[in-house]
Amino acid sequence: MSKGAIRIGVGGWVYQPWRDNFYPAGLAHTRELAYLGAHLTATEINATAYRLQKPATFAKWRDTVPGSFRFALKGSNYCTNRKNLAEAGESVAKFVGQGLVELGERLGPINWQLRDTKRFDPDEIEAFLALLPKSHEGVTLRHAIEPRHESFDDPAFYALAKAAGVAVVVSESEKFADFAAADGPFVYARLQRCRPEEATGYPPPELAAWADRARGWAKNGREVYAFFIAGAKERAPAAAQALIAALAGDAVQPAEC
Repeated sequence: MSKGAIRIGVGGWVYQPWRDNFYPAGLAHTRELAYLGAHLTATEINATAYRLQKPATFAKWRDTVPGSFRFALKGSNYCTNRKNLAEAGESVAKFVGQGLVELGERLGPINWQLRDTKRFDPDEIEAFLALLPKSHEGVTLRHAIEPRHESFDDPAFYALAKAAGVAVVVSESEKFADFAAADGPFVYARLQRCRPEEATGYPPPELAAWADRARGWAKNGREVYAFFIAGAKERAPAAAQALIAALAGDAVQPAEC
């Protein structure tokens, strides 16, 4: 079996501190996505969790980055920040129908991040997972779910996600419960412990360990997405570039390389 593609990125592309340590001095703000797309291989868009985007916006993002780049989208909070997730069907349909298919092959997974107070209820979660469509207008949709309450660390939850073809987000966080299960159709990791004192966010031995994990996940054909998201966010691009370098020959390389 061929190895799965490994893509490494950050969250978004508009962040003031990156204009001091990642983007070249004087780079026009309108060129930041293009620059990020030439130096990393994926990004997770947080804005989609808060508001619907226009089809033209997705098309513009698509046309700004190389064909090998992927956009992961945060699922709408209108879907996930509710008492009963089983009642999110209309909101899920609205989210999927907003025009995200304009991203085409550059569309990565959709991450449905749950509130940290949401506890695991087997019937509710099974019903929610059943609401997530496999495709829309001929474009394949891949879904990941990110629980943040320790009650989800339950074999029954992992079994439900696997049966639904939904990946459980591999999380590493100082604030929320960590989940290390990676038994889904692809792997979606959110690394949230960048340190300000580390030039590459994570010390080299930890980056090497994450590189080994990514290789292990990809060896059986699964795609792997890893995002440096929180912690000392100003270090996230350097962390992503360092992990790409550690995976040279095994990961998708930025278009500029």
